[in-house]
Amino acid sequence: MASEIKFYKDYFIEFYIRLDAKVQEKIEYVFKLIRTVDRIPEKFLKHVAGTDGLYEIRIQYMSDIYRIFCCFDERSIVILFNGFQKKTPKKEIEKGLKLKQEYYNNK
Repeated sequence: MASEIKFYKDYFIEFYIRLDAKVQEKIEYVFKLIRTVDRIPEKFLKHVAGTDGLYEIRIQYMSDIYRIFCCFDERSIVILFNGFQKKTPKKEIEKGLKLKQEYYNNK
């Protein structure tokens, strides 16, 4: 079952438009995988340890790694929250969890 991708507010879009075109292309490639493949390799989508349903989409371009937090809604919708570059700092995980909670509270 393929997934639909939705964006929660403008958090992801604000991150995305600041990126280099080549990084944007790589993100679009990973999004296409998410939309079309039933079992997405952990290399691209991974549960964030110690969280309740927060996932990170992982994009590697050259030596840089970009992460986009998301969750599943109704088992087939990926809701994209914040994105950032580098390792997963605790404050970004906290922000992702906050946005996830905000999304479900406003649903």
